[in-house]
Amino acid sequence: MSIGNRIFKSRQELKLNLLPEYEQLPVANVADKMNRIAVLGQDIRLISKPSKPIMAGFAITVKVRAGDNLMLHAALEMAGPNDVIVVSNEGDRSRAIMGEIMVTYAKYDRKIAGIVLDAPIRDIDALSQMDFPLFTTGSNPAGPFKEGPGEVNTPIAVGGVAVCPGDLILGDADGVIAIPLKDAETLLSAAKEYSKFDASKVEAARLGKADKSWVMRSLESKGTEFIDGSYQ
Repeated sequence: MSIGNRIFKSRQELKLNLLPEYEQLPVANVADKMNRIAVLGQDIRLISKPSKPIMAGFAITVKVRAGDNLMLHAALEMAGPNDVIVVSNEGDRSRAIMGEIMVTYAKYDRKIAGIVLDAPIRDIDALSQMDFPLFTTGSNPAGPFKEGPGEVNTPIAVGGVAVCPGDLILGDADGVIAIPLKDAETLLSAAKEYSKFDASKVEAARLGKADKSWVMRSLESKGTEFIDGSYQ
């Protein structure tokens, strides 16, 4: 087996029934129910204008050599409507690894659910207006190499988070999280309940009925000193 230069054609069994449910949940609410440690690095952000506010799909993971997109091209040929391509790029920012041609192909030919890149893109004027979920670290006019090596559908690290093939990837304007597939079903019910609770707090704040008594209780429990005077 050629470790570092291989493509796995299949992933763990996917649970397609979860996608419509997760498409209704803000990423921040789901992240809170994962104890706030599943968020891909803040450098990775939405740069396009998808009509659907929330992206949900299953990860096709791609590990590329810095600034090279050969394995990303390979992953595109494997991807379909319920897939999100997630790319680890060794943290490199010196080259774009996708541009308008590739993203257009991903959207219209492969019809995939979205793309998450730990890397820049180019053709930002066109891609920033595209109705397609595209999360990247920014733009760079320098193009990629197409030499490899790399891997498809092996575990990767993106933005400080481990992502495995088939993990459920959720993204919106706040950012992207990775949900281990084995946890996705259990997490769903908890995230739905939390989203209702969060919405009720927003409504209370709007109506002037927010309960902020917890702030003083928390400060007092931590031994905060209240000083009747100004700092001199």
